[in-house]
Amino acid sequence: MIFAEFPVAESEGLLLAHSLRLPDGVLKKGRRVTRADFQALCDAGIERVYGARLAPGDLDEDAAAAAVAALIAGQGVEARRAHTGRCNLHATARGLIEIDADLIDRLNAVDEEVTVATLPQQAAVRAGAVVATVKIIPLAVDRKLIDACRETVGQGSAFRLRPFCAKRAALIVTEQAGDPAKNYATAVNSSRRRIEDLGSHLGLVQRCAHGRQPVEQALREALGAGCDLLMVSGATVPKDRGDTIPAAIVAAGGVIERFGMPVEPGNMLLLARIGEVPVIILPGCARSRRLNGLDWVLQRLLAGLPMGDPQIRAMGVGGLIRSAPEAEEDEDATEPDARRSASGCRIAALVLAAGSSSRMGGANKLLCPVDGIPMVRRAVNAALASRCVSVQVVTGHQAEAVEATLAGLDVACLHNPDHATGMASSLRTGLAALPDEADAVVVVLADMPRVDAHLIDRLIAAWDPRAPRIVAPVRGGRRGNPILWPRALVAEMAGVEGDVGARSLLQTHADRVTRVEWDDDAIFTDVDTPEALRAMESR
Repeated sequence: MIFAEFPVAESEGLLLAHSLRLPDGVLKKGRRVTRADFQALCDAGIERVYGARLAPGDLDEDAAAAAVAALIAGQGVEARRAHTGRCNLHATARGLIEIDADLIDRLNAVDEEVTVATLPQQAAVRAGAVVATVKIIPLAVDRKLIDACRETVGQGSAFRLRPFCAKRAALIVTEQAGDPAKNYATAVNSSRRRIEDLGSHLGLVQRCAHGRQPVEQALREALGAGCDLLMVSGATVPKDRGDTIPAAIVAAGGVIERFGMPVEPGNMLLLARIGEVPVIILPGCARSRRLNGLDWVLQRLLAGLPMGDPQIRAMGVGGLIRSAPEAEEDEDATEPDARRSASGCRIAALVLAAGSSSRMGGANKLLCPVDGIPMVRRAVNAALASRCVSVQVVTGHQAEAVEATLAGLDVACLHNPDHATGMASSLRTGLAALPDEADAVVVVLADMPRVDAHLIDRLIAAWDPRAPRIVAPVRGGRRGNPILWPRALVAEMAGVEGDVGARSLLQTHADRVTRVEWDDDAIFTDVDTPEALRAMESR
């Protein structure tokens, strides 16, 4: 490449080094001067211009930037069109970006004419976000330089995008007498924003007293509902591993992995596990939307990276976070945001809990505990933890006791005075109150305690609003419950009679049923007798 100041008479074919403002417009830097441009320069009275004339072995800045970007684009990272000597690399999905820092350093050492800049290591990115940029400093480079870059990169990869995996999170908020209403609201709102910004779902929100036994019970309920990430926002922050909430986690079968982190804000975070399920006691700063150590832990957990004592310990260098105040805080909120995240469609849950338990020997089976959780509360928790946007419960027999068992849960209870006539009357009661915006409804039977949010979400994922069909779980060719029904069949469902629900409609519309294979007997397992309850507990 020859870079010089050229007479305008010799400018045709040059790459302009600088933008030139002319009476009729601007000739931008990097533009190849055409015959028309030459005339415009003459008309403007310009006599000399800075530019570059390429040699046979040269690549212009855009071609060179694109070539280097193609070398380093890796899993989940793609290069876009180069412009003005710059080629940006973009994430193809939401996730955490891992960077081979040594490779980037060696590439930047090849020659000052090629530069690569990246985001920080393990930065969280959205789909389409710029993760790196290649900039060619001169207007052109020798092809041999690109060959040297290729040799430096070799078979390696500069980037790896770890997509965030979707988890079903539960938030437990503990309270003491006299706590301000805003504590609950800010805990829910900030946690929902954090979880859903990372592509996961805050399904189950529980309020309980700040005590070991209530927290232990709430943890067990969240696990029983199918939640695979548990967060606890305490009325007070633990000061010791033996404090109230850590003790509750241990009582629920958990193990504390790390108490405290070398990150500020976020020092008081506690990480534990119950089996394979992570449990996080939130630091006080988690009620704020500003970046803190909790964000780093959530990002790495959801990206599938190891997260325990060594990983948290290593966060100290760079762990002093200084972020500007964000525009939207919830300091004045007194009520949590009522919205529930949808899955691209609006599916309501209808839990039928009106039966008289006639075969249970006098006990109301829905109030009987399974794994320490009343059966009806298990079913409702599963619906709440799912992607359903609303949950309604139809009560009947011992309605007051059933509703008391559901105290504190975000559900609407509907009483069916005709519950003794059979399941159809409860179905009609619930369908009559179905939210207008619901596209479909999942009918959940409250006496099936092994149904969890994972199963309900599988049905929702299989439902296509463009071709609405019934969605039912099956195993070994046998159909089970719960069942998802499209809005178009609600009128027919409301016309059924007796104690078999909408079973007849499944036969009538057999050609409209989408079958979802399920791998255990949860879709068949209900409880009608004391013997069945004992058998379930023994398993």
